[in-house]
Amino acid sequence: MSLEELYTQVDTANRMADAATAFLASLRPDQAAITQQPFDNPEGRHDWHYIPRDRLGLSLKEMEQHQRDKAFALVDTGLSEQARTKARTIISLEPILAESEGTERKFPRDPELYNLVIFGTPGTDTTWSWRFEGHHISINYTVVNGTLVAPTPFFFGSNPAQVLHGDKEGLRALKEEEDLARDLLASLDGEQKKIAIISAEAPSDILTRNVPSVSDEVQIEGLQFKDMSASQRDLTNDLIEVYVSRLPESIAEAQRKNLIATSLDTAAFAWAGGVNRGEGHYYRVLGTTFLAEYDCTQTDANHIHAVWRDLTNDFGSDILREHYNRSH
Repeated sequence: MSLEELYTQVDTANRMADAATAFLASLRPDQAAITQQPFDNPEGRHDWHYIPRDRLGLSLKEMEQHQRDKAFALVDTGLSEQARTKARTIISLEPILAESEGTERKFPRDPELYNLVIFGTPGTDTTWSWRFEGHHISINYTVVNGTLVAPTPFFFGSNPAQVLHGDKEGLRALKEEEDLARDLLASLDGEQKKIAIISAEAPSDILTRNVPSVSDEVQIEGLQFKDMSASQRDLTNDLIEVYVSRLPESIAEAQRKNLIATSLDTAAFAWAGGVNRGEGHYYRVLGTTFLAEYDCTQTDANHIHAVWRDLTNDFGSDILREHYNRSH
């Protein structure tokens, strides 16, 4: 990593630390006790999920407005401008989902049931992390020694994938995640499609679910990068960029450089399920160090899950290992 790249990561880490410190300072002691957890609690840090459930941290519902403003100021340090819009759109779907499911729904659908939790003590030279999470959003950042930033797992989902009724009819929170993959699939010739489509039936969810570390849940299969035409490789890169561009530019650029540093030739695009809109479908782009995984099968194939994983550095595992080795 060049000095310039390091400085941009440090700048992002510092902005995160400043925002987190300001948020913590706005809390009452009882709120702070809920929000701030020990960093050396991997069970808590790694226990992420995208379904409705009880969570660590303080919910938006439990915050006063000025505290919510500071909470979102922290969240926004970990998002690109485009991703900020996506996150808020995903949250705005909760009332729509509540209305469509009715009073007999199984889960509460509430745009205030998103929690912010901070592990450790934010600072310019400390190791700490934060997570903003609720239904269909899980944003996890780890900052090591105030300098290096790990931005995964990073999950966005959308239910409905496309709003079918009401004032927001036609709204698609994760439009690019679907459309670019369809463009790539449509560009393949007959033989390439036979290789890329690994199953006629899509799985019911992303295969990696909420595992803290991806291991053997998925394997490289489908159409490999080296077997694509130049225009198809460009489409694959564009699809990967949809996930990487969720991140603030300095962190996104570091992710891009990591991709370039590893050989993409063996990375593969795999599709499962129907190829027509409205049919349940699944895809992933998997390389030796990264995974973009997506499914749209639930709720009559109008319900998206889409995650970006760093296979070597989720929750900062790689940079934490190096940090601890140097420290000891």
